[in-house]
Amino acid sequence: MENSTESTGKLVGSLVLGALAGATLGVLFAPRKGTKTRNKIAGGAEKMAKDLKKKMNKEARDFRKSVGEEAKMLKNKAAELEELVEGKIESVTASLKEKANEMLHMNSDHEIKQK
Repeated sequence: MENSTESTGKLVGSLVLGALAGATLGVLFAPRKGTKTRNKIAGGAEKMAKDLKKKMNKEARDFRKSVGEEAKMLKNKAAELEELVEGKIESVTASLKEKANEMLHMNSDHEIKQK
């Protein structure tokens, strides 16, 4: 047994196909000269192509904007991570110098100069 989504999809598909077939037959059997009918069909096709081109250009602009925003976010995250790593490195370096000085101090009065 088919689920309701498949049934609905088939019904909508059948309705769209029927509407297209009816529109096509209506245009072909309309009481106009063939040249006028062809011009009307060509004009409709040109309008559809222009509309599609506008939609595609808008989608492309939106996509580029979205990618640009994501790139900025990634750049900011990379800068934050870089600062974090630099801080950790400085902390570890200072700790190592301190430990080295402690070890040297045990054996003599020499110390490693800290920056």
